This record gives sequence, structure tokens and C-alpha cells, in this order.
Amino acid sequence: MTTLYWLRNDLRLSDNPALSYAAEQGTVLPVYILDKRISRQMGAASLRWLHDSLESINKDLQGKLLILAGDPQTLIPDVVHQYDIENVVWNRLYEPETVARDSDIKKQLLEQGVQVRSFNANHLWQPTEIAKKDGTPYKVFTPYYRKGCLVAGQPRFPLAKPEVLKLLQADGGLSVSELNLLPAVNWDEKMMSYWHPGEAGAKELLADFLAGPLFNYKNERNLPAVRATSRLSPHLHFGELSPNQVWYAIVDKCNIEGVALDSPDVDCYLSELGWREFSAYLLFHFPQMVTQNFNEKFDKFPWRAAPQHLQAWQKGQTGFPIVDAGMRELWATGYMHNRVRMIVGSFLVKNLLLDWRQGEAWFWDCLMDADLASNVASWQWVAGSGADAAPYFRIFNPVTQGEKFDPDGDYVKTWCPELGKVPPKLVHKIWEADANLLSACGVKLGQNYPNPIVDLKASRQRALDAFADMKEAQ
Repeated sequence: MTTLYWLRNDLRLSDNPALSYAAEQGTVLPVYILDKRISRQMGAASLRWLHDSLESINKDLQGKLLILAGDPQTLIPDVVHQYDIENVVWNRLYEPETVARDSDIKKQLLEQGVQVRSFNANHLWQPTEIAKKDGTPYKVFTPYYRKGCLVAGQPRFPLAKPEVLKLLQADGGLSVSELNLLPAVNWDEKMMSYWHPGEAGAKELLADFLAGPLFNYKNERNLPAVRATSRLSPHLHFGELSPNQVWYAIVDKCNIEGVALDSPDVDCYLSELGWREFSAYLLFHFPQMVTQNFNEKFDKFPWRAAPQHLQAWQKGQTGFPIVDAGMRELWATGYMHNRVRMIVGSFLVKNLLLDWRQGEAWFWDCLMDADLASNVASWQWVAGSGADAAPYFRIFNPVTQGEKFDPDGDYVKTWCPELGKVPPKLVHKIWEADANLLSACGVKLGQNYPNPIVDLKASRQRALDAFADMKEAQ
């Protein structure tokens, strides 16, 4: 029997339920389709990552990955007919458009007498598995994770890669380069120097995290100048590594070190995996949140139109060093430290009073780990419009945040080198330095580093007033 295995965001051999099942049935035809009908196409950074990831998985599949581009609802039945396929398998996706598309394809294939099976490969708990006692979905993270997920039982144990993998060499198809995923202008070389896409790179990064940062995670995860986070999010998004593999690698490490899973550092990291689960869960149950406020009260929020401020934020030219450092890190690496993501997000939606959707769109295009559920849920969280969101009146002050989490200014000076000589006590509020100090440090405000584009105190009050006006309008 020949089984068509349709790859999506599961670009790995190990802990791959669909691939393992297909291998048990006999010959496997692996197929990847760049779906051009999905309305939310990947951003430029994600496409760049996808290129390398596909090259990696194709090599692991002995060069026998059939690569296509177009509409899977047409292409999959065509391949099934061409190769007399009896069985089609895939690992599930839970984004609104993919759920609808996959349901249509499954129905179409079943009507043609083709067997279809799908598996959960990329989530610790399926969105359909967790619900409150009354059967409705959770809207608050802590009870979802503590009372829902953890009570539901341990995640599925990871599978080994198939011992025997008999692959069918299909005719035709495209090369990875023919998908045209690489940018026309060569802006990506420096960005990719920070990363190693593919299953091997994911496992190396996980091993590095387990070797040290894990057991200092709770405190050091908030320090952007310290390499204290796992940076696994792009690998998890493209399925080069499963969350189950991460979970049980941590379990094994804790057993070796004699550390409890509920110890502060480990529990904190595992709950971050839980937040990833919660984001996918929310998107599955509330698909409208991609473009609409989860909290409908924010439909009346008075967002501003300020394209110059948006552009200054995008380019890391706001005059607030930790904001600018974060935005420049994003542009250079396709990544941003999570604490800094919250700071720059708060600055955009609260100090600049710009719609969270503008920030979400920029992150979508620039992030290597741009995941629809996580991106939307996190932006709505910081805006105050989402599920279990930070209160709108919680406004991150970029100066105090910088002083607390980047006290020596190391992170800022890495990404804003023009501030490299500024003393730590002033690096997060450069505008307070006197002219002589600025001159000695080689800083010319308004020339080689911008003046602040807003007044922090005034913009904070403007945000609070806008929130009060929205409440009154209900």
C-alpha cells in the first residue's frame, strides 16, 4: 500500500505521528504543497526560514519530497489518482482556514474511496480536548492550563523516527528554489547567520537550553541581554521539533538533576509552552479574533492614524532606547526577546495609540516565529482587548522597564551602537543627559539618534483618557 503523507508545519522525522503511521502501512509518498489560496500568506521572514527548513527535510527524506504549489484541494486528488494512492495522512492544523480546507479535502477523498487519517503532532493538548465543566471553552489562561490541561493528563509521549522508511520517488514536482521563497533583494544573509533551520538545528538549540538556561529561567528570562530563553519558537512553529519532545526532554533532564517539575524555573518554562497551547486554543474556538477585538468593547476605542509614528516605531527610531533596540533586533534577526515584545507592544498601542492590528501585521512580516495564534493572542493581550488580557491601564514605561531589565544598557548598546558610550544611568533616558555628556559620548540628538517622538507622561494620560472615553461610550 502507498500512503500519501501531506507535510505542513511538521517538518521533521521524529515524533511525527502521521509519518510513523504511513511508514507502518508500506510505501510513503511525502508531499509538500505551498498553498497559495490561504489568505494570510507567510511574511517575508517566515518564507525565508521555510526555504531552509524544506531543504533540510527534503535531504532527510532522501530528496524524495514531492514539492508542489497551488490549491491542495486540486493537487492532492490529482496525486492520489496519478499514483493510485489508497491512503492519505496528515498532521492537524487548527487555524480557521486550514480547518475548513482540510475538512473539505477529507470529505472529497472519502467520497472517492480513499482512506484518510489525521493526527495531533504539534500540540500538547488538542483544542477540542479541554473545556470548562459546563462544556464551554476557557477564556482565562491560568484555569485553562492548571485546571484544564494539567488535570487532563500528561501529554503524549514522543515517537521515535521510523526505523524503516520506504519512500516513493514521484515524477515532476518543483525544487525548493522554484517556490521562490527567497527575497529578491539579498537582505537575509545576516539574519540567517543567527539561526540553523531544520530538525537538527532545533535539537541542538534544545540541548543548549537544557544545559543551563532552564534552571535559571524564571528570573533571567526577563533580561534581554542574557541568553536565558530557549529561542525554540521558530522551530516549534515549523514543526521541526514538537512541544512533546521539549516537554519530555525537560522531564528527563529534571529526573537526571533531581529537580521537581513544579520547581519555579521549570514550571515557569512549561507554562510558557502552555501559553502557546492557549493561543491555539483561543484561535480554534474564537476564529474571529484574527481581525476582530476579542473584547468587543474595544470596537469603540479611538485609535489614532499616525503613519509617521508607525514608521518610526517600525524602524527603531522612536527615541526610546529599549523600544528602538527591540525593533532593530527584530529587523536584524527575525526575532525579539519576549520581555521587549511586551514593551514595544505597549508603546505602540498605548503611548502612540495605534491599533494593535498594525503592530501584529509588522510582526507577522518580520518574525521568523510568526505564528498566527500566538501573534494575534499576544498582541490582543498587550492591547487589553484579548482574552485574559493585561488591563489597558497597565502601561509599560520604557524607561523603568529598561532600567529594571537592562540595568547596564548592554541590550540597548548592542542594537543601538550610537549609544555605546552613554553611562548606564542615562542610557534609557538619553534626553536627560546634558550637552557636554552627549558630546563626549558622540551622541547628537535629532541627528544620529532621534529625540523622543512623544512625551511619556502626556501620552500615558492620553491613553488613559481614551480608555475612559471608551468605557463611557458603552
